[in-house]
Amino acid sequence: MTPETTVFVVDDDPAVIEVLEDLVELIGLKVQSYRSAGEFLRGYQRTGPACLVLDIRMPGMSGLELQKQLTTTGEAIPIIIITGHADIRMAVDAMKAGACEFLEKPFRTQELCDSIQKAVRLDQDAWQRRRHREDAQRRIEQLTSAEREVMEMVFAGKTNRMIAQELGLSLRAVEDRRARMMKKLAIESRAELVEIVSGVHPLGPEAILSGGFSSHDDAVTEG
Repeated sequence: MTPETTVFVVDDDPAVIEVLEDLVELIGLKVQSYRSAGEFLRGYQRTGPACLVLDIRMPGMSGLELQKQLTTTGEAIPIIIITGHADIRMAVDAMKAGACEFLEKPFRTQELCDSIQKAVRLDQDAWQRRRHREDAQRRIEQLTSAEREVMEMVFAGKTNRMIAQELGLSLRAVEDRRARMMKKLAIESRAELVEIVSGVHPLGPEAILSGGFSSHDDAVTEG
């Protein structure tokens, strides 16, 4: 189940915050508001998909500075910039830094609603992809070194007989390793194996393993 989606609002104008809170609640989303970039950074914590509606001109840290700080720390939250002091350079800087929308005050209600819904859909999709990737990583980490070796060969399209010949094992030993590997990964076919491994890393199992994945030693010598 996808966690609850939150719209974060950062604006120093209480009247604007009130309007935005009502708007977000009207479209059925949770909202958390902050009066400054500093207050946001101190309180920001998300546990599900989200987007950020961000004013540019505020006392202290500006919206653009906050956007750059979030980017620097790797926080990939979709950002909708709103401002009453727009200019072309400001819009270009915001979009270059990764903002998904730039709206001038006074904004049209429907335009902002559409922008928020588009942003949260993007992050809901990204959140699901991250969860699936992390789940696949956890499952791959459960494999023993022998099972990962078989996984690599199956991924490469080799048959059980080819794997047995290459590793100097009996066909039964390879079948046993492959069965355990498939069970731990919760898959039933090579097509599913390709999907789960490619989802973790597009370059395949060697790239995954070189990334520092942990492994468990085989308790029993096979073959």
